[in-house]
Amino acid sequence: MQHIPVHKLTEHSGIGIEIKHTADFDARMQDVKNLGAHRDDHYIFFMIDSGYGSIMIDFEEVAIREKSIFYVLPAQVHHKIENSEAEGWFIAVDTMLVPKEYRMVFENQLLLQQPYKLDEASHLHCLTLIKLLYNHFNHHKHSPFYLEILHSLLHSFIGMAACGYETLHDSGRKKLRPSQIMQDFKNILNANFKTEKRPAAYASMLNISESYLNESLKTTTGLPVSYWITNEVMLEAKRLLYYSNLNVKQIAHEVGYNDHTYFSRLFKKSTGKTPLAFKATYRK
Repeated sequence: MQHIPVHKLTEHSGIGIEIKHTADFDARMQDVKNLGAHRDDHYIFFMIDSGYGSIMIDFEEVAIREKSIFYVLPAQVHHKIENSEAEGWFIAVDTMLVPKEYRMVFENQLLLQQPYKLDEASHLHCLTLIKLLYNHFNHHKHSPFYLEILHSLLHSFIGMAACGYETLHDSGRKKLRPSQIMQDFKNILNANFKTEKRPAAYASMLNISESYLNESLKTTTGLPVSYWITNEVMLEAKRLLYYSNLNVKQIAHEVGYNDHTYFSRLFKKSTGKTPLAFKATYRK
């Protein structure tokens, strides 16, 4: 493959949502495994009721255990889903159906998201909502206000998930200024890392000084702006090296470097391996 394939929700659903239970979970997971490493143009939420499953996201395997919620963001490369007598739910959701305030919770983390363990009461509430959602999705397609009710139930479930993650990160609704800057930086970094590598440019986009941006990121993550810019670039380069058939020169250009030799030096400094050595190691 020349580029990492993008799995589009419209190929499975014309209403921006797809929901599966364990009765059809294995078949859907097999579809995903057959697709191989890919990105989605939508959100995916998992809720495991019992047993566990695992998913590989950007070179990290994440185990999703019973009574846990996990989500995959649009554009995250993932594959190798496995189940161990897992019972649970899979929901694919068009990004436009996820309210902005919830997306801010899910998307504005610089580190890979982790599963959120539900307590008994929260699991019962989420399970009740998801069963109502599943039932309405499958059995009331011709009823009045079908989509309106579907979206209301969906927003309630996603809202509970967002509330859990917000509590997990102990940030509350009133965010400290450095945390807000970190979130804003993540947004513009995702959109600009291929074309902009200078910390000062990101500070300018945020209308703050470079020193204050550095201070804010060090406060919230322990690492400076330059680290996170390089990390985002190298993560995309790793994805392309591992999952595509592009050569090093093409990948360098894809992530914003005209000089592939300079890119190779930077990659080795960041990862400890040359691009070709990285590709050979991970493709064994």
